[in-house]
Amino acid sequence: MGVFERYLSVWVGICIIAGVIIGKLFPYALKNIANLEYAHVNLVVAIFIWVMIYPMMVQIDFASIKSVREKPKGILLTLVVNWLIKPFTMAGLGWLFFKVFFAGWVDSDDAIEYIAGMILLGVAPCTAMVFVWSQLTKGDPNYTLIQVSVNDLIMIFAFAPIAALLLGVTDIDVPWSTLVLSVVMYVVFPLIGGIGTRNFFQKQNGLISISVFLNKIKPWSILGLLSTVILLFGFQAEVILDQPEAIVLIAIPLLIQTYGIFALAYGAARVLRLSYDIAAPACLIGTSNFFELAVAVAISLFGLNSGAALATVVGVLVEVPVMLSLVYFIKRTKGVFSD
Repeated sequence: MGVFERYLSVWVGICIIAGVIIGKLFPYALKNIANLEYAHVNLVVAIFIWVMIYPMMVQIDFASIKSVREKPKGILLTLVVNWLIKPFTMAGLGWLFFKVFFAGWVDSDDAIEYIAGMILLGVAPCTAMVFVWSQLTKGDPNYTLIQVSVNDLIMIFAFAPIAALLLGVTDIDVPWSTLVLSVVMYVVFPLIGGIGTRNFFQKQNGLISISVFLNKIKPWSILGLLSTVILLFGFQAEVILDQPEAIVLIAIPLLIQTYGIFALAYGAARVLRLSYDIAAPACLIGTSNFFELAVAVAISLFGLNSGAALATVVGVLVEVPVMLSLVYFIKRTKGVFSD
């Protein structure tokens, strides 16, 4: 691994601190950047995420995608974890902590909204960052694309009914513009760019040129991730500094949920004897969240300054450091999976 990947957790830690400091010292500058959004999708963050995802899309070989149907277990694991387990464990943990363990520390109305925010995170499986985690673990890019595509398709039909069931409301207005724009910007656009790049190099000198090109742009992918971390923590600097107690309380069940879901998927992947390049993204896709969608729905249903919106924001803050720890773990235990 290069110096960027070898010490990635250190760089992320530095960027988290830098983001909070920048957000505190230059709140108006960060606010102006935060306002550069459409359909609750920040365009600057979207560009950085595009930079992260693009190198993986170049690796996708459409000629090999047809072989994915010969390995259905990875897709099955992803679907079961994301849609039959994760939303319900998230709701259960939210209720357990804020209605039982933290009942004496949190106002009952706030507790209900915190639980709602957690539920919205649980019902929204990740679309963009999965490609980053898959790339860092050297997962199969073709298989990861199919996993994300299938999840996005199911999300169109299942998000509102499951969220309505767990929230106890029936009139959830799904922000379709957020959902569609995110899929287009995080999947379609970088995929088109990757296909075009791959075809260009194949017409030149073949796979060797593609490999050389990927090695050259790999640092940009990591820089995109680090820039995203700085912005996300910069946007939420005031929340982090003004409500540290609430953030800690919300983060505890979110951490348990994330590590618990990963452990479940990890164990299932071993039982199913998945190969490492399929098991790694399959384990990680269920542990990360589509935070843009969750934040947008929380704001729509409960308001910008609600506890539900805060809970979804805490999900954003927790995700990157936690997911990096899981990336490290699964890479260290690569040998337990079949080849």
